[in-house]
Amino acid sequence: MSDVTAVENLVKKHTALKQEIAKVIIGQEQVIDEILLSIYSGGHALLIGVPGLAKTLMVNTIATALGLKFKRIQFTPDLMPSDILGSEILDNNREFKFLKGPVFANIILADEINRTPPKTQSALLEAMQERAVTVAGNHYKLDLPYFVLATQNPIEQEGTYPLPEAQLDRFMFAIELDYPSFEEEVEVVKATTADEVQGVNPLFTANEIIDIQHLVRRVPVADNVVEYTVKLVGKTRPGSELATEMVNHYVDWGAGPRASQNLILAAKAHAAINGKYSPDIEDIQAVAFGILRHRVLKNYKADAEGISVEKIISSLF
Repeated sequence: MSDVTAVENLVKKHTALKQEIAKVIIGQEQVIDEILLSIYSGGHALLIGVPGLAKTLMVNTIATALGLKFKRIQFTPDLMPSDILGSEILDNNREFKFLKGPVFANIILADEINRTPPKTQSALLEAMQERAVTVAGNHYKLDLPYFVLATQNPIEQEGTYPLPEAQLDRFMFAIELDYPSFEEEVEVVKATTADEVQGVNPLFTANEIIDIQHLVRRVPVADNVVEYTVKLVGKTRPGSELATEMVNHYVDWGAGPRASQNLILAAKAHAAINGKYSPDIEDIQAVAFGILRHRVLKNYKADAEGISVEKIISSLF
């Protein structure tokens, strides 16, 4: 099959997938798009939103519609690395046997990742980066495709361990989940208080998702789009020759080269699902907020003057 045909098929299947997810999840189009873009690009995502916005239901629904194995890990202050990765036990024959932890699935929901200490957070981050885990000196490969969706509650900061910048950078997207609109909330209440439960049909297989990830990497990108992307990321770095006045004034720390790589990959996927065979500058701008939001660190002046990260990113275009 040629790549042109593969892109056309992806457009059809992506549309069908969105319709399948919409049976259960009402609204949140942008959030679902960004989660799917990270899956198609082989990245991970961080969901930031208050409790009660159906984050678990959303991830479970997406996993079912994609035909992938899903596990949820509730992060708590007493969670140990072995609770995530698995551990070795002595069986009846006095031999060590490895019991796999919940990290061995295709889609992992790491719920409230900032509630657990750094030691446990880093156990999951090794799995994200290497697609493999090491337990008692033994190396175990994880099933592909492998995708981690972590959630963070922005309200309760007491007793939490915020992810350091270097670890935040491992997430391709930081996705902000907002309250539904009035009309959407009316629909949600009607749908969730009736006796009928909508079923979701799997539309993909694990191998098809891996093929899509390879297809996205094969999408060609023009040199001017790559240069625009690198300049855009360069503008976020205060003190650099590309930095804007606003960045120099309100930003402590800018995005690194991983942001440029992720912008190109996400733009390729964004172009493909919209039936384009090569991304342009509009595709870069469409994914820029999700990819730069957690990589641009505001300073105290920005907080004091109520300048949001989104406003700083908008000023770069």
